[in-house]
Amino acid sequence: MTPAGGGGSRPRVVAAIDQGTTSSRCLLFARDGAIVGSAQREHRQLTPRPGWVEHDAAEIWDRTAEVIAGALGTAGLEGSDVVAVGITNQRETTVVWDPATGEPLAPAIVWQDTRTAGLAADLEDAVGAARLRQLTGLPAATYFSGPKLRWLLQNQEGLRDRAAAGRAVFGTVESWLVWKLTGGAVHRTDATNASRTLMMDLGGLRWSAELLDALGVPAAMLPEIAPSSHPESWGRTTADGPFGTPVPITGVIGDQQAALLGQLRRRPGEAKCTYGTGAFLLMHTGGDAIASEAGLLTTVAYSDGERVDYALEGSVAVAGSLVQWLRDQLGFGETAAEVEALALQVEDAGGAVVVPAFSGLFAPWWRSDARGVICGLTRHTDRRHLARAAIEASAFQVREVIEAMRADAGHAPRELRVDGGMTVSGLLLAFQADILGIPVVRPRCVETTALGAAVAAGLAVGFWESETELAGALEEDARFEPRMPAADRAERLAAWKKAVERSFGWVGNAD
Repeated sequence: MTPAGGGGSRPRVVAAIDQGTTSSRCLLFARDGAIVGSAQREHRQLTPRPGWVEHDAAEIWDRTAEVIAGALGTAGLEGSDVVAVGITNQRETTVVWDPATGEPLAPAIVWQDTRTAGLAADLEDAVGAARLRQLTGLPAATYFSGPKLRWLLQNQEGLRDRAAAGRAVFGTVESWLVWKLTGGAVHRTDATNASRTLMMDLGGLRWSAELLDALGVPAAMLPEIAPSSHPESWGRTTADGPFGTPVPITGVIGDQQAALLGQLRRRPGEAKCTYGTGAFLLMHTGGDAIASEAGLLTTVAYSDGERVDYALEGSVAVAGSLVQWLRDQLGFGETAAEVEALALQVEDAGGAVVVPAFSGLFAPWWRSDARGVICGLTRHTDRRHLARAAIEASAFQVREVIEAMRADAGHAPRELRVDGGMTVSGLLLAFQADILGIPVVRPRCVETTALGAAVAAGLAVGFWESETELAGALEEDARFEPRMPAADRAERLAAWKKAVERSFGWVGNAD
């Protein structure tokens, strides 16, 4: 298939929209994987009550439109130069809107939000923990979209009546963006995002009537489930939209699955970890949906209408956002780099351990009753030790996930490929290698989440025949080998486990 688009000597590109927890970005990828244009805009983080985290979906759409125009502008390109559009997104964040007007009907409830702890427990009681895992590959937790949608139906005035009358629809962020980009012509999600809702049957890739009934969610609200990569499933952008011309949307994939694809981790046993607001480690399991008994998630990694891949995932709620907290709320400098500079002034954390359970603990513990703690303080402890302990916290949490993967799959990755904003920290990656005891590899292109969205879109239209054509973009930038003695590693891990146990039981479950 030969893609159309572009004119003169201008390059043809695939546009990747990366809509994340804190910002929206658009990156334009050329055939060799080079980024030829990009733009980024942040959006507000709304925290009206303790444990509540919200976004304004209309603001997200505005920012997305702005970065599309900005990326084209920086590259000197037009919408006609774009062969295809790929979308990747923060996953479980829940949006409801009016299908007639395209206006949001409530604040979007973000994946970090914990208000649904009681509703998640109710779902587990109604369905049973084992049955829930069998159907969805997930535990009952505040993380996922289904309980968030139920909360909105119960608490947003008039919403249930609107839904019953066909005047309210639901989607996670990719569905919202596809709806807006196509002028309301397409209401769909892909299997990677649908597998994060607690409403999809993982085996059949379809909405589960049993779970919708247990949650009290009308099926008519839900988007159709489509392949992640497909030339015809996602429609075209409108001529009066931010691209200024109809462009096919051919790839839609959740952000962590996109990073797995963008890292070219397509064989069973290969793994990547993305360090951003949280940390997300996925290990490819091929066509096998391995049921986790160690606190991991079984999730769809990719689908193209013919092939479905699965992965085991360990989701860490707080990683980079802990460094942001030190910076913004405790005054540990004005940038993340200044926090790291503080940490580098000491050789270790001086016995201090930080467990950043700001919104409970995700994998492998799944404790919504946990809250953040700092342990091991002495008169010797100062800001430098706390800065170092905060950076080390991400590495400890990832170690716990790797061990859970070993328990579930019978093996762990031989090396860990990494990406995301935190990977600029050599301190983090060196300590990660030390605490894992395996090499940690940072590729030259760290924009692997956006690259994965571009790959999903580009493969669908023949812009690339195979993702392996992009291997050159993922050449190693740095490799971190473990150097910590085994006895020191064991001592540090024992202290971490003690601190985690002390974070449990700080709050009760409440709606």
